[in-house]
Amino acid sequence: MTTMMNKPLAVAERQIELDRFMSTVAQASSSALLLDYDGTLAPFSTDRNQATPYQGVTALLQEIMVSGKTRVVIITGRSAAEVISLLGIDPSPEVWGSHGFERLRPNGTCEVPRVGPDALQALSEAGRWLADQGFQHLTEFKPGGIAVHWRELSESSAADVRESVLRVWFPIAQRTRLSVLEFDGGVEIRVAGLDKGDAVRTVIQEMYLDAPIAYMGDDATDEQAFAAIDSRGLSILVRPKWRRTFARLWLKPPDDLLDFLTRWRKSCCRPNAKSEVDLLPRIGEL
Repeated sequence: MTTMMNKPLAVAERQIELDRFMSTVAQASSSALLLDYDGTLAPFSTDRNQATPYQGVTALLQEIMVSGKTRVVIITGRSAAEVISLLGIDPSPEVWGSHGFERLRPNGTCEVPRVGPDALQALSEAGRWLADQGFQHLTEFKPGGIAVHWRELSESSAADVRESVLRVWFPIAQRTRLSVLEFDGGVEIRVAGLDKGDAVRTVIQEMYLDAPIAYMGDDATDEQAFAAIDSRGLSILVRPKWRRTFARLWLKPPDDLLDFLTRWRKSCCRPNAKSEVDLLPRIGEL
């Protein structure tokens, strides 16, 4: 198991690891690029419906998919359908929505585990309480869970909402074996079980043993995915400021993110291009 890092890798160390990894992508017949959405591919927005990707991200992912060598998978806390609409890639990539609870395949089929009656009743209770408190405008209903978002609120108001929600939701969760999951800008009560780490492990099992795999994410919910990929692939924290993490590397969006995707596109479009890796654009110094 990877241990929590105390500091990010030095620039030179990070560059060596990126060069080595991109070399494997260039030489591999197949690879997998796993990505969180909010905070990773798209900047946070007070209006969640306007959280579109950083400029250039959609085109790069489209080109990576067209190469036919990389399996692109979005693993997000949002519902899968929401991400498809915001991402704007056609044909759509595979999406694991609701923190891995739902799996939307590129052919349009969606797999969602059955939710038992006790869990449904508990979620209904949690939702009714939110409505009684007048929190409807902060509420997101999704398969297997309910999320409250307070990013649009002032710091003091957000703290008040958080305290109120957790005070009521924790007893509901403990009584019915639901889980309460905090993320950047909100909290969710959800059916316990599948998470982003499970989604990553499933994708790994479906890939060839020597296929290079990377996961990119930004917040606490991505730590399960970072831990799951561990020594099998490359884990990358994508956020403006570093924090303690299971991720091996740290990149700042949007520039470092775009550089990384550009390198991946060039690598997967140039089979057996090991000698060309050093000529690819370098991630800028942090």
